[in-house]
Formats: sequence, structure tokens, C-alpha cells
Amino acid sequence: MVSCASQGENSEMNSYISSLMERMTLQEKLGQLNLPSGGDLVTGNVNSGELSELVREGRIGGFFNVKGVEKIAALQRLAVDSTRLCIPLLVGADVIHGYETIFPIPLALSCSWDTAAVERMARVSAVEASANGIGWTFSPMVDICRDARWGRIAEGSGEDPYLGSLMAKAYVRGYQGNGMQGKDEILSCVKHFALYGASESGLDYNVVDMSRQRMYNEYLPPYRAAVEAGVGTVMSSFNVVDGIPATANKWLLTDLLRHEWGFNGMVVTDYASIAEMSVYGVAPLKEASVRALAAGTDMDMCSNGFLGTLEESLKEKAVTEAQIDAACRRVLETKYKLGLFTDPYKYCDPDRVERETYTDEHRTAAREVATETFVLLKNSNRLLPLAKRGKIALIGPMADAANNMCGTWSLTCNSSRHESLLQGLRSAVEGQAEVLYAKGSNLYYDAETEKGAVYIRPLERGDNRALLDEALHTAARADVIVAALGESAEMSGESLSRTNLEIPDAQQDLLKALVKTGKPVVLLLFTGRPLILNWEEANVPAILNVWYAGSETGKAVADVLFGKVTPSGKLTTSFPRAVGQLPLYYNRISQSRPDDDETVFNHYTSNYLDEKNSPLYPFGYGLSYTHFTYGEMRLSSEVLPKNGKLEVTVTVTNDGETDGTEIVQLYLHDVFAEIARPVKELKGYQRIHLKQGASRDVTFTLTENDLKYYNSKLQYVYEPGEFDVMVGSNSQAVQTKRFRAE
Repeated sequence: MVSCASQGENSEMNSYISSLMERMTLQEKLGQLNLPSGGDLVTGNVNSGELSELVREGRIGGFFNVKGVEKIAALQRLAVDSTRLCIPLLVGADVIHGYETIFPIPLALSCSWDTAAVERMARVSAVEASANGIGWTFSPMVDICRDARWGRIAEGSGEDPYLGSLMAKAYVRGYQGNGMQGKDEILSCVKHFALYGASESGLDYNVVDMSRQRMYNEYLPPYRAAVEAGVGTVMSSFNVVDGIPATANKWLLTDLLRHEWGFNGMVVTDYASIAEMSVYGVAPLKEASVRALAAGTDMDMCSNGFLGTLEESLKEKAVTEAQIDAACRRVLETKYKLGLFTDPYKYCDPDRVERETYTDEHRTAAREVATETFVLLKNSNRLLPLAKRGKIALIGPMADAANNMCGTWSLTCNSSRHESLLQGLRSAVEGQAEVLYAKGSNLYYDAETEKGAVYIRPLERGDNRALLDEALHTAARADVIVAALGESAEMSGESLSRTNLEIPDAQQDLLKALVKTGKPVVLLLFTGRPLILNWEEANVPAILNVWYAGSETGKAVADVLFGKVTPSGKLTTSFPRAVGQLPLYYNRISQSRPDDDETVFNHYTSNYLDEKNSPLYPFGYGLSYTHFTYGEMRLSSEVLPKNGKLEVTVTVTNDGETDGTEIVQLYLHDVFAEIARPVKELKGYQRIHLKQGASRDVTFTLTENDLKYYNSKLQYVYEPGEFDVMVGSNSQAVQTKRFRAE
């Protein structure tokens, strides 16, 4: 891949941009720093008429939230044909996990542990978005999150920085391809820089505060990985860092991002974050704009601060023309790297829309990738896979809700083209079994509570008692019950924090009533976050977490439910037993008085009076329809020599009754270090496919780089000494051996 850094050194580009800027007025430069919303997809701050006028006046550098290649082409034509310098526009959108072919939500994608699948998703997304006029996606979101109350956990890759870093690179590769040279390769934007996923209390737009050492070791790695992969733009976050809003934090945006990491692309704010600095009590809009520019912000999304105030601030000498020029140059360089100066209509070919949007090939990819993301949480007596025979009762508010299958941040999808789960199951068993259906319950008993969870994708409500009666009548006629329950699509995502993480009340009662019938019950769990499933784990025979699987949900779920595909997903975020455990994550620092016995309450140890410390389902957990046995772990040596390597090998055998894929995980623990280190950290994994009865040696090679961390002086080092290496099927089910590093 050609990185943006290498392109940024292009002397031809520098000469072109310098010549252009010499002809630009101050207002034209400020216009390039202004990024308004068109308002088609979500409520924006300008309508289409106002947007056209801004373009004619040269008062914007780009826009987002406009759908339709004709609209976009018309606005681009205004910029190129009706402005003095003919500077093309950047056109962005939140293409998060698909454009019209929708893939599983990012949290689900991470549970595939398959970077090739994630890159495939991003590639399809780039093809479809670019065919529809979009050249810039506000993705990937790489925020590490360890608190399931935060709704935006659905948009990230979970709690682990190592896995999150690999996923970040895969997204960037998929979107940007060969340096964005092709017409189907688009500009990526990593977000939210930085630390947004550590929001206090899991409350969106809330405070974040942590040490630099924790930042470097636990939260910053995925952002840096995206930069190393050549990501073209970075979006600053809403939260404060060291008490300073990220949008105006010079240490974050200049010292760290540009100087330490070498990023030379463009920094854009999140929606209106410059204006919202006043809410923090930091600065009103005019001063906030000065501080954001000085910190290294280049493009102002929707605050109108740069365009509206910087000219006056320049006269007052609060900013310099050099600062404005630096920001303007980075915006123009971004357009140059994207190829817009050569071909402003690069993404405006109307013939591509039908040819490259929601194609059979793309839908097949979405279906195949979705099956990799499902996590089998429980399967008593091998209830799954189901046989295609008899009568199957599909019951629950998610059973026939095609408009909810795509999950959060799928603004460009057209759910009218998508099958519901009911349609997918009926199609899969046609002529072999009968699928009965009942909605069974509302999302919540209370209609007002439900309104907040279905504000864009409504579900038709019914009488609570009548729905339950219909469900029980349907269940009585069936041989097996499949309950499609959980969150609606709009119960996770931005501004969707929750304090109660159980399945909503009406659905809980429905599930209990279905289990009480004595019929075998399979819970298909729809969710964008970890939920508390204590009762479900104790009482429901089989639980398959299908997250939100996208436009091909019906077919993908049928593939796994009936055994065409064996589930292989593993959790990338811990499932708690209680909200009081949050934040919860496997790679924690040991308590000074750890409690290693959860069978009884032990005074004067670090534990809860009323709950275990451990998660219900740990990081890395996921079952299969087959069974894998791990042999004894073997080390090539008891010593990792300086500048040398050490091999860790384990034999994995599929001794079950079907072929399957296992994700073999390797963790490390630094026994003694200069600062307290996590009890274990993921340092490697391998996805292996084994036929029934087959075995394979899985080998990991460790070097001193795997041992390094940022110490108290933020030096990236390791200290010679003892280390524990762990291998297993999840973060808890591991075997351990110790070696010494020289």
C-alpha cells in the first residue's frame, strides 16, 4: 500500500498546492476549513439550498450527509464551474459497516478475529460508497471500550489494544486500497482521537481522564496502527484529554499525532465539537476556534467557527496567517491525494450506481462474513444445529423486523430490499420443515420507553397480553422454539447509553414463558453490546449471539442455525454478571489483595459481597458445533535470548463430529516489571480450520518486541526477567508456562 506519508513528500503536489494557495484570498482559505452537513441522512445544520449557496461563495471545503450521486455531482459541478479557483469538494459520509450492502456492526466484525474479512467488508463499502458519490468515510472507529453501558461500544472492536490495532489496519487497507488511486478507493478517517471509549459511567459525551502511561499502553495503540497503515484523516473526539478538549489539545494533535507518530494528513473535528467547547466552560466559539487551530485542527465540522471567526481573530493577532495556511494546505493536500484535482468527478459516474451497489457478489460477501461473527454462548445437549424437520416456532420482536437487522450507523441502507429473519429461515427450510411465527411481545412493556429505542426504525406495537397469548399458542404447536430477542437496532450506538443491560422487561417475560413450556428453546440474541444473561445462561438450552448481522441476516443466521456453517466467533468484549462490575476487561492490573476463590466470600480481599469478580463470558470465549482439544504447550527453550526468538507450540485436535474453525489465542504476563503490568495480554492468535478428526501444530514465535511496554517515563522497553506465556481457547481457559528473557 502506498502510504499518505510517502505521497505527502511528492514535490509535484507541493508545487501545485503552493501555486494554488498564492492565488487564494483569506476567505477562500477559510472556506476550505469549513465542513457542513447536507442534512439528507440525519438532521444537519443547512438545507440543500443553503449548501449550494455556500458552494457558490467558496465558503466550504466539503460536505457530508448527502445521499445520491446526482445531488453530489451537481454540488461538485458548482464548485468546479462556478467558483473563482474551481477547487473540488470533499464528500464524506458515515459508511461504518457498509453502504447499501450492510455487513455486521463493527463489534460483531471484530468477533470474527478475521482481519481479511474486515478488509473485505471495507473494500465492498468503498466500492459502493464511491459508486454513489462518496469519497471519504468517517471510519474506522477504533476506541477501546471496557464499559458496556456506552452505546458506541457497538462501533468499535472491543476491549483489547492488540486485536483493535490489527482491525484498525484492516479497515484502512480495505477503504484506501492502493493509496486511493482507483475510483473505487476512498479516504479513511480514524476516530475518535483520542480515548473516547473510556467515557466515565459509560455515558456518551462524558469526561475521560487517565494517566499517560495508561494511554500509551492500553488506549492509543489502535489509533497509531491506523496512522502506520497510512490513514488519510483523523477525527478528534468530543472528550477532554488532560482536562483540555481533544479538538484544542496541542499535545494530542500536534506533539503526539504529528511529531511523535509522523502523521501528515488532515485533522477534522467531530460534529460541532469546537462550538461545544463552551459547554465545557473552556472557551466561547471565537476563542475555541483560535485554540483548535493552534492545536492542529484543520477542518471544522458544523461549528462554523473557523469560517465565522478566524478572520477577525487574525486582525486581532490571536492567530497567524501561517496557522491558517497550514490548515488550508492540509485540506488541499488531502484532495490532491484523493485525485480530485485531476478528476473532480472521480466519484460521480451514475453508471456505477446500479452496476456496483447491492450486487449479488457483495451480498454473498456480507452473508459469508456475517456467519464468522456469530458467537455460540451455550449449547446444552448439542441442541444446535437444528434439523430441518417438523415445526419450528420463531418468536420475538426481532423475528420479522427487517428494518432492524442492520444495526447502528447504517444510515445509507435501504432495508426495504432486505429479508427479515423469518423470511430467511422459511426460505432455508422450504419443503423440509414449517416455520411458525409470532411476535410474542413488544420491545418494552412501556410505550414511551420503547419510543427512544425505535426512533428511526419503528416496530409496530401490540397489546402486551395478546402478544404473549399468541406466542404461547404458537409455541404449543411447535417441536422447537427459536426466540429472536434482545436490543433493537437503535438501543446501541451514539447517544444510547444504558444503565440496565438485561434483555428488556417484556422480552424477558416472554422468554421465561417460552422456557416454561418445556419445549427446547434457542435464544438468538440481537445486541450491539454485552448484555447481562445470568438467567438465560442458567435456564435457556442454547444461546447464539448474532449481534446485528446486516442486510443478509436472514440467510446468514439460517446458515449457522441449521449447520451449513459451524460458528467460530469469539468475544472481543467481556460479558458482565452485573452492571456493578463495569468497567470490566480481561487485561486488568492485579489487585493488591486478589481473591482467587470465587466459591465463597473472603473478607479483606478484592471482591464483591453479592457477585463474583469474573465475567459471565470472558474475552475470547466462543463455542463451536464441534470440539477442540489442546495438547500440552511446548516451548523451544526456557530462555528468550537478547535479539533472539522463542517458539511456542500447541497441538490442537478437532475431536468433535464436524469440521470447524478454532481461534487459538496466546497471552503474555510480565511477572515483575518497573510498573504494574496486566495479568495477561493478548499477543497473538491464529484462526485454524480443522476437519473432523484432524490435528495441527500451532506455533507462535515470540521476540523481545512482544515483551515491550511503555514504562513510567514512556520509554518503550522491556526488562529482562521472567514471563508467563499462556495458550488456550479464551482468556480464562489457558495453560501456562514460564520462560526467562535475557
